[in-house]
Amino acid sequence: MKQTLTIRIPDNLRDELQKISNLEAKPVSDLVRESILRYVAIYRFRQLRKIVLPFAEAQGFLTDDDVFKSIS
Repeated sequence: MKQTLTIRIPDNLRDELQKISNLEAKPVSDLVRESILRYVAIYRFRQLRKIVLPFAEAQGFLTDDDVFKSIS
């Protein structure tokens, strides 16, 4: 089910969105929807990372390189 969400944004941001919309040939609503989806995904990732990080550190995974070395 889709619902409508009304937001207020500064005129300059609306202008930038419109420019991108024209360049990408996508409606502004699609750009905003994609941006919100990306934000939510990043937020969830960061929340999960906070939970998992202590366990990873306890196993010696301190950097991305540690993980890559382990799975390579």
